[in-house]
Amino acid sequence: MTSPTLDRGSAPATRTLVTLAAGVVVLAGVWAAADVLAPILLAAVIVIICHPVRFPLEARGWPRWAATTAVIVVAYLILAALLAMLVFAGFQFAGLVRDYLPELQESVTDAIAQLATLGIDTDVADAVSNWLEPSRVLALAGDVSGIVIGIATALFFVLAYAIFMAADAARYSTATSVFGAGRAGEIDRASRFSSGVRRYYVVNATFGAIVAIVDGVALWMLGVPAPVVWAILAFVTNFIPNVGFVLGLIPPTIMAFVVGGWPLALAVIALYCVVNVVLQVLVQPKFVSDAVSLSLTLSFVSVVFWTFVVGPLGAILSIPLTLLVRAVLLEGDPRSSWLRWLSGDTVRPDTDTDPAQAGVLAPTDTGPGAGSDDDADDGRETDPDRDEPATTSRQGPDPDVA
Repeated sequence: MTSPTLDRGSAPATRTLVTLAAGVVVLAGVWAAADVLAPILLAAVIVIICHPVRFPLEARGWPRWAATTAVIVVAYLILAALLAMLVFAGFQFAGLVRDYLPELQESVTDAIAQLATLGIDTDVADAVSNWLEPSRVLALAGDVSGIVIGIATALFFVLAYAIFMAADAARYSTATSVFGAGRAGEIDRASRFSSGVRRYYVVNATFGAIVAIVDGVALWMLGVPAPVVWAILAFVTNFIPNVGFVLGLIPPTIMAFVVGGWPLALAVIALYCVVNVVLQVLVQPKFVSDAVSLSLTLSFVSVVFWTFVVGPLGAILSIPLTLLVRAVLLEGDPRSSWLRWLSGDTVRPDTDTDPAQAGVLAPTDTGPGAGSDDDADDGRETDPDRDEPATTSRQGPDPDVA
């Protein structure tokens, strides 16, 4: 007699708690090592994006080392462009804060007076006034510049990581020919993860470039100072799902309020609502969903979660990190098809069934009454996959008798 191979040593709730506890320990380690892991994760994403560059070159007969060098060059060009945009935007923003600080304070004072005449609670106005003290605003500008310098330092380490990862990626691309079908599942999951990351950033970069150009030109026509800075901000924040639109809207709105008052500030808000909401909120999520198969709720939560765990880069790397966790923990276990479906993935229940449920429902006893009615008609009939001889009723005549 056989029995279903089910884990009966602990209750499901206990196994869930143990899994969650292990996850908390792992995430605590990631949080503690965020300064080291964040550049490594960024380098890995850059190499994944640039890796397809090698395939047409190798198809034309380029040696592997030359194709790897091309991947590294493309990665460096992407990093250099990002670094240049961040440094330019960061220092331009710090300069704007210093140049327009008197006008900003005057505008806030006028706004507080208008709110007081409307009977709005003055405590809120006082809090805003205290926050816009010169020392606080200048400290904010210094913090932004410091963040930019910190990112630039991290990118320096990314440059080194990208070399080694690009060289290893050339070796990993031969995994299918080396292992064949032996590791087909793992190779397929890794390929799907890499393809999803590339599609995600291609979609975001495309929409980000469109939004940045439209916003920059419109802000220039409206007379908002430093439209190039806000265009760069719109492009970068487009890589932050859901909340990036708000982060890219606030600074140009404040600047428009300083130089043009409420009418110009409302015009900027209207512009962003028309352009950014239509493209980033209504159109882009459909393309992103098709590219990575993540639910909108999980996309939003992942931004907050990975920013807390990894740091500022976690907001930009949130979707790839979520895809990595799903590929490692869920896609390799057929019993997790329900969780994959909840995450937004496309799952076929007919093929991704739960083995545990199958073990409970399948007959496991060969005694009387077990099995189907067809099996009851012929108790000697066996499973063709088992190493038992077939019944004599299905064999031909015995040659000795003949």
